[in-house]
Amino acid sequence: MNTSPTRLYFLDWLRIGAFALLIVYHVGMVYVSWDFHIKSPSAGTAIEPFMLLSSPWRMSLLFLISGAATSMMLRSGASGALLRARTKRLLLPLVCGMLVIVPPQSYFEVVQKAAYAGSYLDFLQLYYSGYHGFCKGHDCLRLPTWNHLWFLPYLWVYTLLLWGLVRLRPRSLETLASQADRLLDGVRMLVVPIAVLALLRITLAGRFASTHALVDDWYNHSVYVLMFMAGAVLACRPALWERMPPLRWPALAVALGCWAMLIVYRSQASDPGDWLRQLMRVDHAALQWCAIVAALGFARRHLNRDHAWRRTLTGAVFPVYLLHQTLIIGLAMALAPLRLTAPLEGALLIAATFVLSFAGYLLVRKVRILRPWFGLAYSPMPNAVRKAPNALPFMRTE
Repeated sequence: MNTSPTRLYFLDWLRIGAFALLIVYHVGMVYVSWDFHIKSPSAGTAIEPFMLLSSPWRMSLLFLISGAATSMMLRSGASGALLRARTKRLLLPLVCGMLVIVPPQSYFEVVQKAAYAGSYLDFLQLYYSGYHGFCKGHDCLRLPTWNHLWFLPYLWVYTLLLWGLVRLRPRSLETLASQADRLLDGVRMLVVPIAVLALLRITLAGRFASTHALVDDWYNHSVYVLMFMAGAVLACRPALWERMPPLRWPALAVALGCWAMLIVYRSQASDPGDWLRQLMRVDHAALQWCAIVAALGFARRHLNRDHAWRRTLTGAVFPVYLLHQTLIIGLAMALAPLRLTAPLEGALLIAATFVLSFAGYLLVRKVRILRPWFGLAYSPMPNAVRKAPNALPFMRTE
């Protein structure tokens, strides 16, 4: 087995694309009937089918990419430095986000949902004091909160688990990769992961609702840990990536078929019955994994090359991720009095969020004291880390 890691540019491009899609998705959340921090008066069900196309797999793909990057860093011999750097790069921005970036989201949420009439400064006193009095029945807004930044503590915990596994059993990833090489051959690259994901969804999804609260989110943990570990194992056996391009078209066809079934299922007004509910959990698993294989297959086939923009865009991912949801909510509240049509307002929100969040990145990277609070290094990384292939998500200097 070749254990020498090589640069996988297609994972960089996929990460950039997935976070760009996240911005579009979160703008869409303003206009659907699902729960979100604020809602447009035009909110309804019209775009929900398009939202369902990415919601089953987008975050799973990001955890898989993060697992692959973490694995490659661990195998480069920088395990101690990796854990220290990952802790700094994830937890400092989490603190900054919860104290500075996220509070406007909660403020606008209580203004719209609870008719809160106090000023933003008044609200901040409640926010920092841990106020839990904004309630709708038994559902109370718990302050302070990390909202969309839940990805950061999850990623840190999974990194700690993988680091601990490698420290206790240094060849554990290679062993798992060897087993995966034998197991995931041909069509089994699709069938086996779908079966595992379906089993997790059938047994856990109905018992553990998605909370993103870390301590009680057991169904999400089961899937995201699996995806993180899958990425870590794939990175140990380059031949596994090569099995995905030939499967990209069949995987895409299955994913689109499962998406169509999901739309029909969600459109039913009556209770579909337990047997159909379980069948659709299998459908969800098939959509989830086949979309990921299709994305990896197409990216490996067409995007495994460098470009002058890659370094800038990779560096921008973390600050843009931190800022984007606050910008979406603030801009949506600012545009509301204009009473624009939903398509025009949504397009403006997407464009303005991309522009302003990227401008925020350009500003932050020039202010040395702000850089670590937005996931950027104080200064360029040491050569040993900078040359490590496929450096960690959110570990870039620019």
